[in-house]
Amino acid sequence: MNGIGRARGKPPSEAPKKAKKKAAEASSNVFSMFEQAQIQEFKEAFTIMDQNRDGFIDKNDLRDTFCALGRLNVGNDELDEMLKMAPGPINFTIFLSMFGEKLKGTDPEETIINAFKIFDPEGQGVLKGEDIKYYIMSQADKFTEAEVEDMFTNFPLDVAGNLDYKNLCYVITHGEDKEAE
Repeated sequence: MNGIGRARGKPPSEAPKKAKKKAAEASSNVFSMFEQAQIQEFKEAFTIMDQNRDGFIDKNDLRDTFCALGRLNVGNDELDEMLKMAPGPINFTIFLSMFGEKLKGTDPEETIINAFKIFDPEGQGVLKGEDIKYYIMSQADKFTEAEVEDMFTNFPLDVAGNLDYKNLCYVITHGEDKEAE
């Protein structure tokens, strides 16, 4: 019987080796997607979220993280939905790959800045808040009023009512405010 099984396919010892190799390639690829400093920042975030220090983020870790951020009434359904986004238990490699998947479609910083420069021919690095609001609510994939307000909450206008789009582009591509560094 062993001879028949082997004649149809690969020897049993080959399949696990290939599976291990694929897993190793996948995990090494996720680390190559980020700079070393970014990986360290993700590691710090993972460590903060892994409240019970078992090397995995589970439902209780998520609940504790939300509590630490001031959100006390997170439902089990919401936590379950978050956990379903992962292909399995969330260790650091899975955590990092989930961020990689979310960021995969992000254009390089220079490309995003060049898109904003269309509205800033003098190259000042800022746009009038009212102008940018008009454009993003009336062109292409239109934003709603609530989405614009959410954007301005996360990226406040300066005292003159301008949006610092260079800083916004930096945050989109690097995940952190330049001025906070």
